[in-house]
Amino acid sequence: MKIANIVCSAGKTGFFFDDQKAIKAGAVADGAAYLGEPQTPGFSSVRQAGESISVMFILEDGQIAYGDCAAVQYSGAGGRDPLFLAGDFIPVIMKEIAPLYIGKEISTFREMASIADRRVNSATGKALHTAIRYGVTQACLDAVAKAGKTIMAKVIAKEYGLELADKPIPIFSQSGDDRYTNTDKMILKGSHVLPHGLFNNVPEKVGLDGEKLAEYVTWLKNRIIRLRPQAGYSPVMHLDVYGTLGIAFNNDLEKIADYLKVLEENAKPFSIRVEGPVDMGEGQAQIEALAALRKLVESKSVNVEIVADEWCNTYEDVAAFTDRKAGHMAQIKTPDLGGINNTIEAVLYCKKNGMGAYLGGTCNETNRSAEICAHIAMATSPDQILAKPGMGVDEGFMIVFNEMNRILALKAVV
Repeated sequence: MKIANIVCSAGKTGFFFDDQKAIKAGAVADGAAYLGEPQTPGFSSVRQAGESISVMFILEDGQIAYGDCAAVQYSGAGGRDPLFLAGDFIPVIMKEIAPLYIGKEISTFREMASIADRRVNSATGKALHTAIRYGVTQACLDAVAKAGKTIMAKVIAKEYGLELADKPIPIFSQSGDDRYTNTDKMILKGSHVLPHGLFNNVPEKVGLDGEKLAEYVTWLKNRIIRLRPQAGYSPVMHLDVYGTLGIAFNNDLEKIADYLKVLEENAKPFSIRVEGPVDMGEGQAQIEALAALRKLVESKSVNVEIVADEWCNTYEDVAAFTDRKAGHMAQIKTPDLGGINNTIEAVLYCKKNGMGAYLGGTCNETNRSAEICAHIAMATSPDQILAKPGMGVDEGFMIVFNEMNRILALKAVV
């Protein structure tokens, strides 16, 4: 079966683009907006509406396979590609991608995905924006599944020699700034991992000595115990702090490790993970810091898992963090890896080499990219998958949960 045509449409994502540099520098929240001047190139304001592009492959039998191009909330930060605006990049897709696929016979996912993922922009000589490669390779996976009259998870399992999971992958829900009411929603719905928390500001959210975050962990423990929907419900606490512990403790890893012990004690009897405790400003320094911090917490018998995020962007980054044991778990931030073929490989590399695999992404994705990530999860069995898009909890949890259960129901009949 061939691809007869390609059509693109501009879309909105489930959240916003936020200028992380400006927020860390003290941009003040004003309702749903932020006051202050943007500091990252491409931003017209500190917070602006997230944008996406649907890439639709029209197959010669009339079926439509599609994926959504999307970029992370904090575009342009931590070594990532710049702001992704639909008006800027639809012409790039039609010029650089469409001619490669229109008229092409659908083959394997890995071969189809490699075409876009390895494409060099003829105007810049650089790889295409990660968001473009992300969405186009989703469409490739869907096209191969539709041509073979099967589901996307089975295509992945077959091509990579895997077995589909026999139960849903644990779901990690994120709260945004509404880390109280939204956490209640997570507990009531039985989220396996929670609440993310968006602790991206030291004085307002973490505390100059970490006291506000520590108080929140105590509140969270008590809330889980009070509201848990069934006996035995024991979610993992997973807190994303965006490097703010490094700011609060002047990147003194010894002090950070001791502080993590406080969080561990406040969280008991629940397990706890801390994502992005420091941000060292570049990749190699980040690897060294997280590797050293992991050694410190283990030597001090601190039972807190360190999760790598900032500067762990590409497949190569995930492998490098894994090889150096820079943390206990790596977030595989799906849009940052470009083609979803890289996401698949990254999950498998982590699992093979003793690193926790967090199939993540961003609140700033779409329902379509979230559904396709559910297929990746059911085929590769990471330790957890992010509920996305958005920060409202209910919608993202529903999308990922329902798609994984559809896969379970269909795997024996298609």
